[in-house]
Amino acid sequence: MTATTQRASYDIKDLNLADEGRRRTEWAERSMPVLRQLAERFTRERPLAGKRLSACLHVTTETANLAVALKAGGADVALCASNPLSTQDDVAAHLVRDHGIKVFAIKGEDHATYYDHVRAALAHRPDITMDDGADLVSALHMVALNRLDDLEPPVRSWVEKLSAADRKALVSGVMGSTEETTTGVIRLKAMAKEGVLQFPVVAVNDSDTKHLFDNRYGTGQSTLDGILRATNLLFAGSIVVVAGYGWCGRGFASRARGMGANVLVTEIDPMKALEAQMDGYRVTTMAEAARLGDIFVTLTGNVNVIRLEHMRVMKDGAVICNSGHFNVEIDLADLKKAGTGPKAIREFVEEWQLDGKRIFVLADGRLINLAAAEGHPASVMDMSFANQALAAEFVVQRGKTLSKDVHRIPVELDKEIARLKLQAMGVTIDTLTPEQQKYLASWDLGT
Repeated sequence: MTATTQRASYDIKDLNLADEGRRRTEWAERSMPVLRQLAERFTRERPLAGKRLSACLHVTTETANLAVALKAGGADVALCASNPLSTQDDVAAHLVRDHGIKVFAIKGEDHATYYDHVRAALAHRPDITMDDGADLVSALHMVALNRLDDLEPPVRSWVEKLSAADRKALVSGVMGSTEETTTGVIRLKAMAKEGVLQFPVVAVNDSDTKHLFDNRYGTGQSTLDGILRATNLLFAGSIVVVAGYGWCGRGFASRARGMGANVLVTEIDPMKALEAQMDGYRVTTMAEAARLGDIFVTLTGNVNVIRLEHMRVMKDGAVICNSGHFNVEIDLADLKKAGTGPKAIREFVEEWQLDGKRIFVLADGRLINLAAAEGHPASVMDMSFANQALAAEFVVQRGKTLSKDVHRIPVELDKEIARLKLQAMGVTIDTLTPEQQKYLASWDLGT
């Protein structure tokens, strides 16, 4: 662990990195016109005034612009990382020094530090939480359900010092939450189904202007970028195995094919598998693909998608990485038991010896696009974070009337984000004529 700059209101690597963080954040802001317009309105209207907001997100230049917009809206913002490898230390320094935002994030932080930073975000006593993977919401619900043994030690030791009244207030004080990822939404919907969700959650990931663009174009490009930065391998002519054909898998598969790769897709959903087949990919099982692939990428949100049985039959020199939210998609625990290693080859590349062959694991099975690269381009995160900002405002306006369930942003707000994005891109579209409006509203279409 590197030396860090730590104060009561932040824990980052080095405040002296702030100048570079400011320059890079300003560069990203140029490609985020929708969020910029929202920030300008937030500055005038202050819809989040007096609200404490704790966010567990990837601390990148794009997130920095979201945090600044939220503060412009009046929120008192605390930010921790949603992945130990996704923090950009210069950006964290910029947010602390230039905007007074409470940041608890260091790239490469160990397990205990990661959860101590989650604790710090909870200690902010949020009115609103903002998650990328549901870590804050999950911790709050462990407190609400008195399942303290399920909390990570840094969080548990802090919670145990709170009185029963303080624990109750910590949860009851939350008006609502927002969730960024497919993985987090799945967890939250399971909680709602079991009737244990303690407050309403807005599923930002369910917005069309989020998952249709962020997941497909953002993950597609940034995953490719991360693999190339980590390995400098040639995709053309390689056999690339894509595990999962959701929006993230679709995006990466198309980018890999565009680079000249032969793409195989593995799926468990017959509808998605059929779509991949008709999109021109070869669909097969992981058991078969494991023998053929050169580069393997998991994008499923599920556990142990690539297992030891698959790694044992891979080619010498096979490369494995993950672009799903949690580092559970590759069974590294069994690899560590059966294999020899790891041996550091390049930054974010580790070699394992298994049955006389070499297996290369990238970024310890964590998000390759954020660990080895910079995550999604700002232009696509513009829409995702516009959704986050509007979701926070929606929680303030409607949180008291919403049921304790998972909700999506109203469709009209989703469409407004799309309209603003098109406007910023200089694109105009047609509108319905009065005759067309009348025709579409009529049941008698023959007249």
